[in-house]
Amino acid sequence: MKPSVGFIGLGLMGHPMAANLLKAGYDLTVWNRTASRADDLVAAGAKRAATPRDAAAAAEILITIVSDSPALEAVLWGDAGALAGLRRGSVLVDSSTISPALARRVAETVAARGAEFLEAPVTGGTWGAEKGELVFMVGGEAKTLQRVEPVLGAMGKRWLLLGPHGVAQTVKIASNTILGLEVDAFAEALALVRAAGVPGERLVEVMQLSMGRSPLLEIKMPLILKGDYTSSFPLRLMHKDISLAIELANQLGVPMPAAAAARETYSAMKGAVGGDVDYSVIADFWKKK
Repeated sequence: MKPSVGFIGLGLMGHPMAANLLKAGYDLTVWNRTASRADDLVAAGAKRAATPRDAAAAAEILITIVSDSPALEAVLWGDAGALAGLRRGSVLVDSSTISPALARRVAETVAARGAEFLEAPVTGGTWGAEKGELVFMVGGEAKTLQRVEPVLGAMGKRWLLLGPHGVAQTVKIASNTILGLEVDAFAEALALVRAAGVPGERLVEVMQLSMGRSPLLEIKMPLILKGDYTSSFPLRLMHKDISLAIELANQLGVPMPAAAAARETYSAMKGAVGGDVDYSVIADFWKKK
């Protein structure tokens, strides 16, 4: 018999993830700060929780995916928070991208309540979430992961157990920093060739045949050339993740000059256009010069 699942956070990633759980036949209870985000899921058979606590109380496996560390703290702690409703013996799986320190704090709090915890940030973008092809980076115990593998399989295609709590979040923010730098580097090079009077398409042609070719750029380059910044991964979240990487680097004494420079570009565009467009909008930074 399939376990009951609670799901908190129905944003760009969370909504399709929850929809895939419904399609897989799970008994699903959902909560989102903006309640209307759950309307179609409820119409399809999900139950709507009044609070995060109620979502946790209804679930053997609770999944959270929210925007940042403060948002996770808000839905977990407090009288109406999920931790207050967490069942003994249940599993909390957090797929947010947060600081490693917060992941370890959540793990300790969950263990004190007699439950188990996995940090499981994801990669794959909104298209991966919609297709059920996400990759989960997992921190925690192997036996806990075995309990939730069927649930992860309804939302993703692979999951990698990377180590104890905090390790998966460290890898995730490092990985996202690479993605942010990659798009930033392409946008800067594109500005250079355009300033020289060369169409951006010529750069793309060479990049697709060079050692710099990557699946990310193959997706982002055509959209940047068209100026289409429909959000797949919001600018505000990329800015947040690079900031998390720099914060961790400062704690560990690791210089990150490239990440620091890129964050300045992301900060400038976040201030200029807001945070909900796709992070590839940083290509417009050079248009303003």
